[in-house]
Amino acid sequence: MGSNSSKAVGVVETAAAPAPKMTDAAAAGDKPKACKACCACPETKRARDLCIVENGEEKCTTLIEAHKKCMRDAGFNI
Repeated sequence: MGSNSSKAVGVVETAAAPAPKMTDAAAAGDKPKACKACCACPETKRARDLCIVENGEEKCTTLIEAHKKCMRDAGFNI
């Protein structure tokens, strides 16, 4: 039982660690990342991917750029 309480302390310390990073980003005026890049902008990602599969990358530049803008707006450096 003693090992369970020490694990709980480790989880609390780990969970508390990311908070200063979000504060630093907010202080700098940047939007904090709410999710991972793979999950951001699902609407533009889906439209972009479907267009590329059906038409080829060359014919989908508008959708590709729209997805890049959405990712940038979400706080990712693309």
